[in-house]
Amino acid sequence: MFVNKLGFDMGNLVTRLTGRCDSIGQDLLASIVVFLVALPLCMGVAIASGVPPALGLITGIIGGLVVGAISGSPLQVSGPAAGLTVLVYQTVQQHGLAKFGVIILLAGVIQILAGILKTGQWFRAISPAVIQGMLAGIGVLIVASQIFVMVDDLPRSSGVENLISIPEALLKSFIPAEGSSHHMAAAIGVLTIGSIVAWGRAPKRLKAIPAPLVAVLVATLCSTLLQLPIKTVEVPANILSVVQLPTAEALSGAFDWSVLGAALAVALIASAETLLSATAVDRMHSGPRTQYNRELCAQGVGNLICGLVGSIPMTGVIVRSTANVKAGAKTRLSTVMHGGWLLACVALLPFLLNKIPTASLAAVLVYTGFKLLAPQAVRQLAHFGKSEVAIYAVTIVAIVATNLLEGVLIGLGLSLLKLIYSFSHLDIFRHRENGAATLVLNGSATFIRLPKLAAALEAIPPEVDLQVDVSRLLHIDHACLDLLADQKKQRTDAGGKLEIEWDELYSKYHYRPGSKKSPVRSKRIEPSLEAEG
Repeated sequence: MFVNKLGFDMGNLVTRLTGRCDSIGQDLLASIVVFLVALPLCMGVAIASGVPPALGLITGIIGGLVVGAISGSPLQVSGPAAGLTVLVYQTVQQHGLAKFGVIILLAGVIQILAGILKTGQWFRAISPAVIQGMLAGIGVLIVASQIFVMVDDLPRSSGVENLISIPEALLKSFIPAEGSSHHMAAAIGVLTIGSIVAWGRAPKRLKAIPAPLVAVLVATLCSTLLQLPIKTVEVPANILSVVQLPTAEALSGAFDWSVLGAALAVALIASAETLLSATAVDRMHSGPRTQYNRELCAQGVGNLICGLVGSIPMTGVIVRSTANVKAGAKTRLSTVMHGGWLLACVALLPFLLNKIPTASLAAVLVYTGFKLLAPQAVRQLAHFGKSEVAIYAVTIVAIVATNLLEGVLIGLGLSLLKLIYSFSHLDIFRHRENGAATLVLNGSATFIRLPKLAAALEAIPPEVDLQVDVSRLLHIDHACLDLLADQKKQRTDAGGKLEIEWDELYSKYHYRPGSKKSPVRSKRIEPSLEAEG
């Protein structure tokens, strides 16, 4: 018996160890895939944010080693995100790199407090039209700014100026000035985008190698062999040389309203993007679900550390997370190991990174920006009405014309106005036939629309039989219920009749007639409630 039991236990142990080894093997392979996707994106996002590419790599390392170990979404990968480039660029231009670190540190603190206060789910309560508009607006701004970087030029000071100046950048690509290399950089950029598109048609077994990495390798090889005089990435031999701890002067301005406002903007946008990405990742696998408040705290810890070392902020990123899941990752170990691969690459191979053309990384972001525009999102939103498409369009225009935070707030404001309209709008259609009348109620019958409903009811003489159709009614409140019950009594006393589907009406009020928990029990609401219930 002892031997049998020992054999049973040993069998379970062997099974667990074998499963664990398989899991580690899959996580190892997935981590390499994620690392290869993350490497060019970390540097490209940093360049688009107006900071040295090494800072993007540092954020990727922290996102892997720190956030990956404590995250609430085990298979989500964190790092520098294209969605924050616009906000980061504007913040760096306005406050400078010294104060920028303090802003990111404060944003991390805000995220940690938000997680402790269990507000994680609230960051998901954003209209899809605003989210899609935000992503499309970011896509427009990324494309408009990175086209200049792709031709070895500098972006303009605002999104509108970038859009207006795109023909100028294109002209430099086709008609280069004497002694300039804009056309060469543009050729490398076009080669990069072409390689990404072509790799998408490669045999399935080759697609395990990420298309952006292949494109950057092809562009780097061509640039090196041809010895093109174009800008390349600058990664220092010692990555710690770019670390910039907050100065006493920068910390002293931590509570300036402009600094706090910028920190709040980063925290809000980063949190929303992270938690929406986590929700999308949950749909891709059947493993543990996201713990939203823990994920929020983990992101806060990561951004706090990024702020301390003067790096750019991070979020959960959907492209790297998707690569992680599709590569077969089973646990958070894959995310942690990808951070280790980034650290090893930066420490051991900076001379190779310095050969990568800046134009090639910008081209990867141009392609990413076009993907963010997602025209299919408009078709999906159109199924829910023209108002959703309008909110989407206004959000894009507002982001491009102002900035990311103000654009999103404008979109949220429009969504709120639509909600108020939906809960206060009531259409009343009246029909009269064979001495009887019918009122069709469409929308929400609340106290705001009570005068309109009362006028429509009182316009029909009390002795006339009246039928009220509530099938199109979305909601009714206590005040309008009272009004209809009074009308029934008045018409009955006058020899008339009011017909209405009371059960259906009460369902609009979110309770069942006759229930002990009913908020309304008065006979004034429905004189024959017991009989008709």
